[in-house]
Amino acid sequence: MPSEPSSGTSSSTGRDLLLSADVLFGCSPAMSIVRQRAEKICSAGVQVLLCGDGGTGKEALARWIHANSASGNGPFVSVNCAAIPRTLLESELFGYEKGAFTGAWNAKPGRVELAEDGTLFLDEIGEMDPELQSKLLHFLQDESFSRIGDLTERKSRARVICATSVDLEGHVAAKKFRADLFHRINVVQLRLPPLRERSEDIPILAEHFRTLYVKQFGREAEPLGRPVVDYLTSLRWPGNIRELANCIARYVLVGPDATIENKQPTRPGPSITARPMRAGSVPLKRIASEAIRELERNLILEALRANRWNRRKTAQTLKISYRTLIYKIRDAGLAHRKPRPVTDSASNSQASPKTRFPSE
Repeated sequence: MPSEPSSGTSSSTGRDLLLSADVLFGCSPAMSIVRQRAEKICSAGVQVLLCGDGGTGKEALARWIHANSASGNGPFVSVNCAAIPRTLLESELFGYEKGAFTGAWNAKPGRVELAEDGTLFLDEIGEMDPELQSKLLHFLQDESFSRIGDLTERKSRARVICATSVDLEGHVAAKKFRADLFHRINVVQLRLPPLRERSEDIPILAEHFRTLYVKQFGREAEPLGRPVVDYLTSLRWPGNIRELANCIARYVLVGPDATIENKQPTRPGPSITARPMRAGSVPLKRIASEAIRELERNLILEALRANRWNRRKTAQTLKISYRTLIYKIRDAGLAHRKPRPVTDSASNSQASPKTRFPSE
């Protein structure tokens, strides 16, 4: 989720960014399995490896595990191994003594020390330099470490949760990641599915982010209507939950027009049927464009019917402007309804009101 760090390090008790279980796990079968396993390991204190694409909510899950563990009142310290240069990551993790290197004017504790009696979350562990991997392995084995420039060994009882968006086993096979470290951090592995595999959770997540950003930005934004939620559910979300959060942020800040027009459905709805065609006769791009247009047309048509063809109410339902709706209605060929037959005597008179598009 959006709490996955963009900066190198962060520290908190884990409570301030904690998501409720209903929001974090949703109602999808895929996340139900993750929840069952996560609940079993919270109190065990063992190392956990979280796997999944970027933006699937790995840090959010790590915070939930921490908060529901015996060390939940301790600190939650997050380190993004991919965001910190290799030459600086060691000092960030293990700290340094005064005079250890140029610029070390004072001693500084590392993240390992700051996570004492809490949880140390190492995001993108697969990006860690091999030499530093050995020092981390030493810490995991006996909970001891040394600051840079210090020969004294220190102790820190911190639970370590790692996360990766790469194939860590493939990195081990390619000699890019230590096999012994992999087995040490992979006591329990939880794999978070991409958002496209848990579309049932999109309504819950979208409403959570709407409420969050309304408070954060101090703006008013109505709850998302059913047609808009269906539209969001039709998307594949390559950026996963982080991308969905950004979409809802735009909805709160800019308005519904940006939410609808900047995204395109990539999963055809059930009303779209494939037409037989000769192989190679129609470009794939054109097929996709027609499918997207048909899906949007059906969405607008359903909303119009639900609102008895009242265009202003339909625009409010779809959370788009009235002008945008009129443009889309004309573009989809929905602007004219089938006229009633007229007699010769009335052929030069104004058409019956039923031959016109209903008024607002």
